Amino acid sequence: MIKTLRHQDILLGGAQSRLTRAPLASSRPKSLHTHDFFELFWVQNGQIRHHLSERTETLSEGDLVFIAPGQSHGLQGKGENALIVLIALHPELVIGMANRHPSMQGRLFWADKGPVRARRDMKALAALNHAAVQLEQSNNDTLSTEAFLLPLCADLTAQSFAPEVPNWLADACLAARHPDVFRDGSAGLVARTGKAHPHVSRMMRRYLGITPSDFINKIRMDYASRALTTDIEPVSAIAADCGIPNMSHFHKLFRAAHGMTPLQYRQQFQRQILQPN
Repeated sequence: MIKTLRHQDILLGGAQSRLTRAPLASSRPKSLHTHDFFELFWVQNGQIRHHLSERTETLSEGDLVFIAPGQSHGLQGKGENALIVLIALHPELVIGMANRHPSMQGRLFWADKGPVRARRDMKALAALNHAAVQLEQSNNDTLSTEAFLLPLCADLTAQSFAPEVPNWLADACLAARHPDVFRDGSAGLVARTGKAHPHVSRMMRRYLGITPSDFINKIRMDYASRALTTDIEPVSAIAADCGIPNMSHFHKLFRAAHGMTPLQYRQQFQRQILQPN
């Protein structure tokens, strides 16, 4: 029998959230449970087994799971020192966030099919834990709960990939947005996967409909367009910072992406930002 947890029994005194840190026993849960509220948890330490009605997943440190009301699951530690951080969220708060931010529809808590799994690297996990401490020390009202949730959801929504994209590919594509990676071109992306270039190319075409080179060059040109309007570095310096010292090639890529030369782009958008017509 599946037990249903109720938010009125957990979120007391008008609280919009409740954070719990819990070690997990290695014994399998006797049954799954569900709830009428939204739930977010992540693995703080070790590994756990996440039991769902149709499958069991192994989660490791840095894995996050977004669970909507009515989704049945159970948690089990795997080995020693398995620790999770779990946050129960008032259903009206989460529904209200989605209504105010339509770009979140179909993602995370609001996905058509869940639970939805995401991942934080060590740096992002440290930031998440810092934000969790701030939430833990708050009065758990709407403001403090949304102050925790919105940056996390905005970041993950911007970075999210379709569920069928392999984790190794999604992680590499996210890493490729950092200058230390995209400066090395498609080779930098491929190196992050630890796999052969032809295999990465096939998987990117299959799941993302784009080649590694085109993916990296789009990131480079987005980076260049921001740099052109936010600093005064010469165009040649910005091109080199993108990993493209060949100015002819840089101009060709930039014009294809933005329909004008880098200098034209800078003149047009810096002027509009500083002194609109």
